[in-house]
Amino acid sequence: VTLNMADAGTRESDLEIAKKVEETRQRFKTEHVQDSTDKYDARDVERLQKDDLLAESYLTWRHYIVDDALKMIDESFQWRKEFQVNDLTESSIPKWMFETGAVYLHGYDKEGNKLFWFKVKLHVKDAKSVIDKKKYVAFWLERYAKREPGMPLTVVFDMSESGLSNIDMDFVKYIINCFKVYYPKFLSKMIMYEMPWIMNAAWKIVKTWLGPEAINMLKFVSKNEVQEFIGAEYLPTYMGGTDTFKYIYPPLPDDDFQSPICENGPIASEDENEGKDGESETKSETNSLADPTQKPKKVNFPADALKSDEYDKGDATDKPRAARKPLTTFKGPLLYIRYLDVCFVLTTHTDNVIER
Repeated sequence: VTLNMADAGTRESDLEIAKKVEETRQRFKTEHVQDSTDKYDARDVERLQKDDLLAESYLTWRHYIVDDALKMIDESFQWRKEFQVNDLTESSIPKWMFETGAVYLHGYDKEGNKLFWFKVKLHVKDAKSVIDKKKYVAFWLERYAKREPGMPLTVVFDMSESGLSNIDMDFVKYIINCFKVYYPKFLSKMIMYEMPWIMNAAWKIVKTWLGPEAINMLKFVSKNEVQEFIGAEYLPTYMGGTDTFKYIYPPLPDDDFQSPICENGPIASEDENEGKDGESETKSETNSLADPTQKPKKVNFPADALKSDEYDKGDATDKPRAARKPLTTFKGPLLYIRYLDVCFVLTTHTDNVIER
């Protein structure tokens, strides 16, 4: 059961919210921006002063406590400048990352929230590509934020056919922080599909750092339970669904966003748009005639990891959906999980199984 903001404290009136939004803006300008003009991207600072939805989202996520919201904005804006989020395009991400199909947006859950898929079996820990992988996730989140401002996401960790070699706790921490700090009010829930028993110890560590409210957002499901949250029309056949969608890149999947592209436009650069205009019809026709068994290019991933998921790309349903806003608010410090902690718990758990 999700926690309603009204249950966490007194609901703020519109007038009180407006006052706190203005206080947040003024204090951020005087306490953070005035002496650190190169600390943030000027576009983010300007947007905070003009975008009521953005300013309020930070306040809501921190229970309308201005001091906490300011710390969150400071950390979020520094991250955005470090990763150059405002300038991320397809060309700034290695092409092989898109080709693997490890991360993409497609479909909706039963509450109308967009699904953000993570195919865990396609992820292998690699220190050399960690920054690019983080930018890859940021690219998808920023792309969605510009197309569906204010609309929450449901994250699906598809752990089928995955193992310990696919688990990267630092990367998991980063994904959680994306929703906890960098994109406030964007997370509806996290669905953990078919988590192998050997990963239980690692996820127990994550849960101890999340706190009770965040734990309520984690849904551990099997094939028999996943349809409690996602309808069959948006589940692939191996999950017991009827969705024939198959991720093939290029192009990026733009299946059925609920609202038009906002005034900032899509993230793709002008040069990319010019090149894609002439290719769009050809790519569309090529994808529709593609071999159903075609596999994405294998790069830096295990050979058996890119096995065909046995479903093809199909038409998205046209029925209207009403997206809901997330009702849960994260609290507490950011995650810090030591590698030795994970190893100790996993080793202890494995030893107990062997003794039995």
